[in-house]
Amino acid sequence: MARILIAEDSDTEVAFLNEILQTTPHELTFARDGLEAEASAQQDDYDVIILDVIMPGKNGFKVCRNLKNDPVKQKTPIILLTSKSETSDRYWGMKQGANAYISKPYNPSALLEEIDRQLAS
Repeated sequence: MARILIAEDSDTEVAFLNEILQTTPHELTFARDGLEAEASAQQDDYDVIILDVIMPGKNGFKVCRNLKNDPVKQKTPIILLTSKSETSDRYWGMKQGANAYISKPYNPSALLEEIDRQLAS
């Protein structure tokens, strides 16, 4: 069982992610904005962090960059899960240190496969 932090401000997306991941043995923690996500990531240890990019407080790019610059948290895999689907967005997300970038809308099995890939690495 892995501990997964999910930062998402949309109620609809939170429900969808919860539905997808309830079939897994993973323990889920949800944050509703970037500030809450970063604080939770600093406070606890997670095996994977899933970040939306467009969130109140602090966007996912900034949270990702801050965590990847932290010597204690930098090895935690981060998956950016976002509606920002331009090539430049993907490039920027990966430059911030993301381990994976998934654009919405996405196939639930693709997300589950990426989580498994990150947990295996």
